[in-house]
Amino acid sequence: MRTNFDHIDVTVVGGGLAGMAASIHLARAGFQVLCLEADPGGIDPVGESLDWSAPELLRVLGLPMHHLLQEEIATWKRHVILKIRGGGAQHYIPSDWLGRPPFNIELRTIHVDRTRLNQAVREIVLRDGVTLVSDKVVTVERDGKWTNAVLTESGSKVCSPWFIDASGSATSLFPRAFELPVHEYGPRKVAIWDYFSVGESVEGTTLHADGGGPPYMEWMWQIPIHSKTVSVGYVTTGEIIKEKRKLGKTIEQIYIEQLAHYDDLRDLYSDSHTASPRTTSYRCRAYGKIAGPNWLVVGEAASMVDPMTSNGVTAALRHAEEASSLIARYRKHRQLPWLARTLYGRRVLDLATFFNVRIEKVVYDWPIRNRIGALTAGDVYTIPAWSINHLYSRFQPRGFAGTMLFGFLLSTLRAALNIFYWFCKRSRQTSPVCAT
Repeated sequence: MRTNFDHIDVTVVGGGLAGMAASIHLARAGFQVLCLEADPGGIDPVGESLDWSAPELLRVLGLPMHHLLQEEIATWKRHVILKIRGGGAQHYIPSDWLGRPPFNIELRTIHVDRTRLNQAVREIVLRDGVTLVSDKVVTVERDGKWTNAVLTESGSKVCSPWFIDASGSATSLFPRAFELPVHEYGPRKVAIWDYFSVGESVEGTTLHADGGGPPYMEWMWQIPIHSKTVSVGYVTTGEIIKEKRKLGKTIEQIYIEQLAHYDDLRDLYSDSHTASPRTTSYRCRAYGKIAGPNWLVVGEAASMVDPMTSNGVTAALRHAEEASSLIARYRKHRQLPWLARTLYGRRVLDLATFFNVRIEKVVYDWPIRNRIGALTAGDVYTIPAWSINHLYSRFQPRGFAGTMLFGFLLSTLRAALNIFYWFCKRSRQTSPVCAT
């Protein structure tokens, strides 16, 4: 059994986007970093449509937007289009005035080929001197709230002064080991997706939905990851997939059936398409108390944000940056102060709750969506979401006052939403259902 890796300052568990970003930040801060990744070639990464805060976080890693576009790792995302089955569409575009002083917001963002993006980040990881090892961590060796070592599938025992858990939502290694409190949002969902060649793609993300009527909304994404390649995915609840499987339908049949519902998608799948669609199951959640004296949790291991929000990549990169800066700041103390780690956990949980609760109550669930219409509900979700992302990126609340003020703002918005949700649900008894 290998008992340690020489001169390692930080062990990062997980070689996904969050883990690699954290490794880069720590290496540039002068740490010797070991990143343990489990089977990097066996994962189909999702999260191809990025929100407007993500490009700056990628630029800091060394991947500016112009480079990603030039290398065909990314395409422009100039807007989001919501198309309702049976008619009706809405374009969501940041207003021009946001790009002018004093706001100076970058109004452009991108879609990315996640496989190629991950490879580009991986190259930076290796270039910056991070030790990258393919091995799966299976156990955390702990002493109270401290982490002493992690044990791997190959039998290695890895010891270091600091640890970051970026193991992903399916593993959530440290949250399970330390039995951290969990907050879950909405039902378990299933995503089924595939890639298709097209003659021409639009410079935006298109969402297709049956917006009027269903108690819980299903939807499909259409994302151009290259100029002539689109990613198309179907998202629904696990219960609906389970019922369809009971009827004898295969995953491929369920997927083709959904494509046929929409004019823009029904002709994509043909007999010559031989690849089977990819699939994944997930439950949106966030953990509390995600930092200890010498460890922090980042990425989807800390909070899984619903893919409709387009905030997964942003959250992963933000967590990585903040967690790394905390370790760098307190490296001489050899442990994180209680307040610093508590505030980090509070920020991660508050943002995850904000995005997940809003998308669940405004868009997925029926009371608000059926009361004001799916297209208007899109406005009710996107305007606060864009604003909060911008405010967080601009002011970067890190200390006690900033974290508490930002948390108060999110709590106020959430309380207002809960009141509106209650009103719409109650008035359903006397008001007609809006179809769009």
